[in-house]
Amino acid sequence: MKKIAWILVILLISISIISGCSKKEEKESINILDLKWEDIVSQSKGQEVNIYMWGGDKSVNSYIDDWAKPLIKKKFNISLNRVPINDPKDMINKLLTEKEVDKKQGSIDILWINGENFKTSKDNNLLWASFADKLPNYNKYVDKDSLDIKYDFGEDTMGMEVPWGKSQFVFIYDSEKVKNPPKDMKEFKEWIKENPGKFTYPSPPDFTGSAFIRQTFVHLIGEYKGYDTVDMNKFKSDSNITWDYMKEIKPYLWRKGKTYPESSSKLDMLYANGEVLMSMSYNPLHAFNKIKNGEFKESTNVFFLNDGTLSNTHYLTIPFNASNKEGAMVVINFLLSPNAQITKFNPSYWGDGLVISYDKLSNSDKEKLSSIYGLKETKFLEKLQKHKIPEMKSKYVEEIEKDWMENVAKD
Repeated sequence: MKKIAWILVILLISISIISGCSKKEEKESINILDLKWEDIVSQSKGQEVNIYMWGGDKSVNSYIDDWAKPLIKKKFNISLNRVPINDPKDMINKLLTEKEVDKKQGSIDILWINGENFKTSKDNNLLWASFADKLPNYNKYVDKDSLDIKYDFGEDTMGMEVPWGKSQFVFIYDSEKVKNPPKDMKEFKEWIKENPGKFTYPSPPDFTGSAFIRQTFVHLIGEYKGYDTVDMNKFKSDSNITWDYMKEIKPYLWRKGKTYPESSSKLDMLYANGEVLMSMSYNPLHAFNKIKNGEFKESTNVFFLNDGTLSNTHYLTIPFNASNKEGAMVVINFLLSPNAQITKFNPSYWGDGLVISYDKLSNSDKEKLSSIYGLKETKFLEKLQKHKIPEMKSKYVEEIEKDWMENVAKD
């Protein structure tokens, strides 16, 4: 009898396992994008969503941890977990490895991404699907036909990533010590030589450092439109002008150019401590946020070069093997809501540029926006908008970082 009882127990366990597996397979066989949005929201409840993102800025981290995370938990019963990373390329390499070994359930649910990292992910099938049009807030508030949203560093997003914010490159300076900031790259070189040791930039692959090199390249060649397509022969020839320029200023940089800050946050620290007189950011509101937080002096101001300033959009995407795709979609949709975007725009939280269209907002939301910044900041942003330069294609970004290492860093 005991033997028969054990056989029955084993049989019941086997049936349970098979039933569980069949339910899992049944769920996986359902195309999430074919579900109604209400059903996606329902299935997301109780999920833990890991968002992998650069963790080098306190304001950005606080926006996620202190504002977004509690609200998402309360509204959707989703636990949002921010995973800080130093370089998004590390996560791309992680996904490449997981793709190679056919790992079905990954740890990354949402990835903050743009530019060359998006292209690499797209080319290697590391992204899940074209999910953007499934998000109600994307359809309601985003200008989907805008070229700086549809294309990421010249690459068609195909709805595989969703815009999260907009940025433009600016320089930050101490107006008490720098009375007349440079207006072009020629004046910049003169200023650096006149103020030895008081300027530097982050070393690539830091995003801001790489952007400074691209900004320099664009201004020095003076014919940006020639880079709408990929022409590596032209690039190699033109880039010599940039490397000559950067080698010329190198001895006059902080620590005589023998070392560089490894991140934009380290450069901010050098500026805040008075070791250098300038910093830089791809967030035009970054300096104003730092002033408000007491990290930068009140005499801090912002400038850009007369010929224009690089601009781009940054995005959120879902990897191919995300374990909680429903939760990831709900979180991203929430981060596109007017409430989340306007709060992110506020310097008390992050101060990042809006990606939703102003014209699509309600009158009350427009009033909220107008009350956030003072006259000085508002006028600066209006002026900055007129000096946009589109980013280079991602292929050039890879080459610039590699060539800088060979031609400048190792020189």
